[in-house]
Amino acid sequence: MVFFALAAGFRFGLTEQYTGQIQSNLENETRSMANTLEREFMVHVDAVRRMASRLATDPQTLESEWREDSYNYLADFRIYQAIEWIDRDFIIRWLEPVSSNEGVVGFNSAFNKQRRKALEAAAQTGNSDISGVIELRQGGKGIVIYAPVGSGPDNNGFVAGVFKMETLARLLMATREPAMFRVEIRSNGATVYTLSDFEPTGTTTSYTVPIKLPTLDWQLNLEPSPQWFEKQSSPWPRWTFITLLVMGLLTSLTTLLLQLILKRNQALLSARQKLDEEIAQRETIQQDLVRLESTDVLTGLANRRFFMEDLAHTLNIANRQSHQVALVMLDLDRFQMLNDSLGHQFGDALLVKVAGRLNQLSNERITVAYSGGDEFMICQQHVEDIDDVLYLLGRIKQCFETPFEVQGEAHKLTATLGVAVYPQSGLDADTLLRNADIALYRAKGQGRNTYQFYTEGMQEREVMRLELEKDLSQALVENEFVLHYQPQLNLDSGEINSVEALIRWQHPRRGLLAPGEFIPLAEESGRITEIGHWVMMAACQQLAAWRGTRFEHLRVAVNLSGRELDDDSLVERVRNTLAAEGVPADRLEVELTEEIFIQNIEHNLGQLKRLHDLGVHLAIDDFGVGYSSLAYLRNFPVDLLKIDRSFITEVTERHDDAVITRAVINLAHNLGLQVVAEGVETRAQLDLLKSQGCNLAQGYLISRPVPAAELEKALSSGAFEKV
Repeated sequence: MVFFALAAGFRFGLTEQYTGQIQSNLENETRSMANTLEREFMVHVDAVRRMASRLATDPQTLESEWREDSYNYLADFRIYQAIEWIDRDFIIRWLEPVSSNEGVVGFNSAFNKQRRKALEAAAQTGNSDISGVIELRQGGKGIVIYAPVGSGPDNNGFVAGVFKMETLARLLMATREPAMFRVEIRSNGATVYTLSDFEPTGTTTSYTVPIKLPTLDWQLNLEPSPQWFEKQSSPWPRWTFITLLVMGLLTSLTTLLLQLILKRNQALLSARQKLDEEIAQRETIQQDLVRLESTDVLTGLANRRFFMEDLAHTLNIANRQSHQVALVMLDLDRFQMLNDSLGHQFGDALLVKVAGRLNQLSNERITVAYSGGDEFMICQQHVEDIDDVLYLLGRIKQCFETPFEVQGEAHKLTATLGVAVYPQSGLDADTLLRNADIALYRAKGQGRNTYQFYTEGMQEREVMRLELEKDLSQALVENEFVLHYQPQLNLDSGEINSVEALIRWQHPRRGLLAPGEFIPLAEESGRITEIGHWVMMAACQQLAAWRGTRFEHLRVAVNLSGRELDDDSLVERVRNTLAAEGVPADRLEVELTEEIFIQNIEHNLGQLKRLHDLGVHLAIDDFGVGYSSLAYLRNFPVDLLKIDRSFITEVTERHDDAVITRAVINLAHNLGLQVVAEGVETRAQLDLLKSQGCNLAQGYLISRPVPAAELEKALSSGAFEKV
C-alpha cells in the first residue's frame, strides 16, 4: 500500500506537471498568434499611411497614377481585398481592383453615426482609423484601415485598405494545422469572428491575450482541439505508475528511479527556460539586424545600401511625375589629416557631430545618408528649379559655420560638394551617383570648400585622370621616371658649377610628361613622398656616376616636398643615400618653396639645421611670391635664394620688377646668401642681372632641362661659354 500510495502520488504530480506544461505551450501559441497578427497588421497600416502621404504630397496625382501605385501594392502584399480612395464626403471614388468590387464605388463609408464620428476625428487629427470587423459591401466580414490624406482643413479624404477576415485567419494559421485550434477574435469581450474546423469540446481549457492595435480593443482566444491535447500529452505518468507497482518491493531501485525522473524533469524545465530565453534573444537580434540593414551604426544615418535603394525608388516616382531629383555628394575637407594626426577615436566623434547637424536637414523631401570614410550623401526630391538646389546647398554650408566641439576643443571644418540632377545628369541611381562623385572631384580641384554641378564633358576628363592616377601607381615599379638637368650659369666666371634635377615621366603610351601633368596627382594620392625618395636616390646615383670625371665638380639641386620635410626620418635617409653612393654632402642641394618653409616652422627649422649640419646646401625656391618674411631668412640656415621667374619675365620692361629684383639681390648679399634668377630667356635679362650683381642664372637662354648625356655633351663642347 505504501508503494501504491507513492506511485499514485507521483503519477498525480507528473500529470499536474505535464498539464502545466501543456498550458504553457497553449499560452505560447496564443501569444505567438497575437504577435503575428499585431506585426503583420501594423505593416499594412504603415503601407496605407505611405500611400496617403504620397497622395497628400502631390494632390494633383492622376487616377491612372494612383491605380498603378495601388496595383503595385496589391501585387507586393497579396492580401488586400481592395485599396480605395475616399473623398472628403466619405464616398468611395477610386478602388483597385475593380473586378469583384464593382458595387463599392459610390458607397458612403460613414454608413452609421459611429463610423462617421470616427472618420471625422481621423480627418481632423491625421491619425489612422481602423473600422473593426464589419460586414463588407463586397460580402462577408472584414476590416478596413483608413489613412487620412492630410489633416484638418487640408484633408483630402482617405486611402483605405480592405481585407476579409478569411485572409486574416489564413495569416494566423499560415504555419499551423488549422484543425488543431479554435480561434476567436473578441472585441470588448464579445466574439466578433471565429475560425474553427472542429466543434467546441466544452472544456474550459483556453487562453486569451489582448491584441495591441490602434483604435481597437481586441482579444485573441485560443481553444485547442482534442487532437492537439493528444499530441501534447505524454504516456510517461501511466508507465511510471505501472513500473512503480511492479518494482514496489525493490525500494532501492524505486528510489533511484524517482531520482532519475526528477532530474530528467528538471532538465526539461531548464531546457524549456533556455529555449524561451534563446527565442527572445533571437527576436531581439532579428530586430537589430533589420535596423542595421538600413542604418549606419556609427552616425545613426541611413547607410549607403538603403540610400541607393531609396534613390532608385525616388527616381521611379520622379519619372512618372516628371519631377527633378538632386543628389549631393559631400566630402569633408582635411578630415583624413585630422583623423591621422588626432586618432580614429577623434575622427569617429567628429563624424557623429557632423552627422547630427546634417540630419537636421532631413524631412519628407530630403534624405541624408553616410556613405563611408568622410563622405555623406543627400537626396532632394521634387526639385522644381535650380533655386531649390542652391537653397539646399546654402543650408548645408550653414551646418559648417560653427566649429565642432570634439574632445574639449573646437575644430573648424569645411566641406566640398558635388551635385548631379536627374534627369539631366543621369537616368538611374548608379549613373547619378557616379556623376555627382565626378563633380565632387572637380570641386576639390577648384580649391575645396565649394560646390560643383555635374556638366557634360566632365566624365571624359575624369576617366583620363583616373587612368593616369592608376598608371602612376605602376610608374615607380616599372622605373618609368627619368631626371633631366637644367644648368645654372655662374655670371661671374661664366662656368656651370650646378644643375637642377627635374623629374619627367616617360609614359609608355603618352610619351614624356612634364611634372605639372602628374605631380598634383601624386600629391593628392600621397605618392609624392615615394617619388621624392626616388628623385633623391637618382640624383645621388648620377653624382656617383660623375665621380672621377670632368663633371664631378657639379652640384645637383633637388626639390623637396612638404610631406618629405614632415618625415622625421628625412635627414637619416639623406645621410644613408649619400653614404651608399659615396657622394660628399656638399654636392647635394635641397630646394624648398617659401610656403613649405613657413609651415610648422619649429619642426622645419630643426629638420633644416640637421640637413645643414650634414653639409647639404639649402635653397629657397620661388622667392618673392610667398610669405617673404625676413624672419626665416635670418633664422633658417639658407645658402641660396632663387628669384621667381614672374619677376624676371618682364624685368627689362617693368620698373617695379627691376626694383624688386635689385632689392632681393642686395638683401641676399647682405645676409651672405647667393642669388639665382629663374626663367632667364633673353640676353637683355641676363645683362641686367649681371649689372645688378646676381650670382647665378637659370632658364631657356642658357639651356632647357636635358638628360644627363646631353648635358655632358654640351659641357664638353663648351656650348655654355657662348652665352
